[in-house]
Amino acid sequence: MLLKRSISAALFILMVICILTCGCLDDVEDNGHYNVSEPRQKMRDLVVEISTYSKGQCPDFIIITQNGNELVMSDTDPDTIDGNYTKHLDGVAQEDLFFGYSSDDEPTPAGETAYLERYLDAALSEGLTVLVTDYCSSVSNIDASYSMNSERDHVSFAAPRRDLDVVPDHPPRPFSVNTRNISSLKEIGNFLYLIDPGSFNTRTAYLEALGNTDHDLLIIDAFYDDTILTKEEVDHLKVKANGGSRLVISYMSIGEAEDYRYYWKVEWKNTPPPWLEDENPEWEGNYKVRYWEDEWKDLIIYDNDSYLNRIMEAGFDGVYLDIIDAFEYYEYMLQ
Repeated sequence: MLLKRSISAALFILMVICILTCGCLDDVEDNGHYNVSEPRQKMRDLVVEISTYSKGQCPDFIIITQNGNELVMSDTDPDTIDGNYTKHLDGVAQEDLFFGYSSDDEPTPAGETAYLERYLDAALSEGLTVLVTDYCSSVSNIDASYSMNSERDHVSFAAPRRDLDVVPDHPPRPFSVNTRNISSLKEIGNFLYLIDPGSFNTRTAYLEALGNTDHDLLIIDAFYDDTILTKEEVDHLKVKANGGSRLVISYMSIGEAEDYRYYWKVEWKNTPPPWLEDENPEWEGNYKVRYWEDEWKDLIIYDNDSYLNRIMEAGFDGVYLDIIDAFEYYEYMLQ
């Protein structure tokens, strides 16, 4: 089952204990030293490589990064936007902006919201689309989430379950529903974020549930039951129930490896490759990776059978890159 993750203080502490006991970061770099800014830049570099590679084949391919939006700003000057990074993006996304940061269906502390908004405002100033996913289930909080995000020029989704496995019942029609033909990210007024198809008994039921919606953008997993969606299936999803066209984007984790993905090899459990770190203690089956290593980049970007190539061949309009905030883990470990 696919679930959303975010870095937490508790996770950091658990990882510190793991690292101290196993020493698995002793050779992160050949010189055994790490500048605190490097994990951020290495994540920027990875995102830029994904963007450059995909847009080189399809100039309109959409790149959205989720969380870790501190990367929008320069490491050396926190008041300056990193334009070389933002020019490779079409949008940025943030979870828990107004609801869900500490507990689902609870307001996010005002200080946290203000902190996150600083980076989202910077992204907006660069012409990027801002997507927000709040985790709230009560009608009043759902309505408040859509209203507050709309006031700030965010496109938002109120997820009733953090599993991201359902089409919400409320509102009965998507916020800002329309019949427009959507051809670019800047044109969307709403989106559906559903990356765990496990609650649907069959592939057909899953595709029908998605197809019967009127959202301008679908963010989904490229796979159902270990099999990637076909181009015909993706093309069918690009039409809203009301007849308008829409965008379909694939979720893609780039800061962790997942043992339920097609690329996973059974022997990695006992004999991991050098770029594969320990299992995330909060998310079974998910493993930290040295995302700057060439072997990982080949696996997700450059190999003929890479994760990105499979997504592009299936006809998706772009990728929704997750675990961007993996740089926080390495910064914490290497201070």
